[in-house]
Amino acid sequence: MRLFGRAVVSVFACLLAFSLPGPATASPGCECATPSIDRLQQWIASGEGTTVPATGSLLVRERDRYAAKVTFLNAEWHVVVVWLGNQFEAQADLAKSSGFWMTYSATDDLYVQLRPASHWSGGDKWLTLVPSTGGKRVTKFFSFSPAQWTFLPELGKPSYSFASALAEARGFVFVGKTPNKLDFRGLRIDGYRPPCL
Repeated sequence: MRLFGRAVVSVFACLLAFSLPGPATASPGCECATPSIDRLQQWIASGEGTTVPATGSLLVRERDRYAAKVTFLNAEWHVVVVWLGNQFEAQADLAKSSGFWMTYSATDDLYVQLRPASHWSGGDKWLTLVPSTGGKRVTKFFSFSPAQWTFLPELGKPSYSFASALAEARGFVFVGKTPNKLDFRGLRIDGYRPPCL
């Protein structure tokens, strides 16, 4: 009975952690059975742009947790993908979410695109700046207020609204055109708890 009680408390604590506002990341006990950061299991180097690693998962073990690490090389567009539902076919309705907390370090500026299921491909996406931290780890809130999201003329203007992107969010795509060393330690979306696969 004592073990069962502990399990119930652990599950309740995990649910509470994802329902409360704020930057705290999930405890190791809240994570998925396979490598994840705040229950996000798919952190992928897409093969677009010269990166290390070139393709595949970015997740590496850091003590009792995982980090997603990637290095952008050369002055060219680089692409890193995070599937919000942990599989390509999944999508999340973030229309009522205020935004997300991210714990990361970056040696240069980059952008994060919010890519909807109906307009996944191409560079013409709504995006917001992810500022350089000078290589120091920080935790920053990124609002889903439409005023905080724009597009780059070089990549094209989206043919759909930002509100529709929030309603059918398939993934975050991190893009940058300069050399950069990135280390992600947390990504928690207000009001959304990713399903483990």
